[in-house]
Amino acid sequence: MRLDINLATHAYEDSKQFWLRWGTGVAILGIVTLGLLIAAVHGWYDARLDRKKISDLRAQIAERDQEQATAQAMLNRPENRTMREKSQYLNELIARKSFSWTQAIETLERLMPQKIHLVSIAPELNEDNQLAIKMVVAGDSSARAIELVHRMEGSRHFRDTHIEGTQTMIQPGSDSVQVSILALYVPTFDQEKTR
Repeated sequence: MRLDINLATHAYEDSKQFWLRWGTGVAILGIVTLGLLIAAVHGWYDARLDRKKISDLRAQIAERDQEQATAQAMLNRPENRTMREKSQYLNELIARKSFSWTQAIETLERLMPQKIHLVSIAPELNEDNQLAIKMVVAGDSSARAIELVHRMEGSRHFRDTHIEGTQTMIQPGSDSVQVSILALYVPTFDQEKTR
């Protein structure tokens, strides 16, 4: 008679099921890890390129600053004083010439709310050599002037528009409020006019 004896020290396990479950999970985890590793290397490479561009731009800025300091030192010499003053005068004339009264008035006509009108307007160069417009408007309330400021901010001809002061008038029959407005003027070149 023949007896079958199981001499195995471990119980039977279905290893195929184990490797299917855990192997799939490990494979997915490996793919995700590989994707993250590729993204990290790509980000590091892009950051390295950006750092190089930044250092190149900083070197260019330093070079331009050096050129500007050299040119400024040359202009500050006593023998160049008259030339510097002439060039400043001519640059101011050119900047003032870029102010188009017609264009400014036409733009203000389109932007001006009802029941408010322009009392005075004066273009001048500020300390940064930008063309600024100081204007005084008058109307029945300061809310109209605030609306004008908002409209000017949305226009392509004006920047950094703000109210400098408000004055209440007590004369009967006239405008009750005068508002001072300061704005930087941005001249634009219309191509239709040149055709």
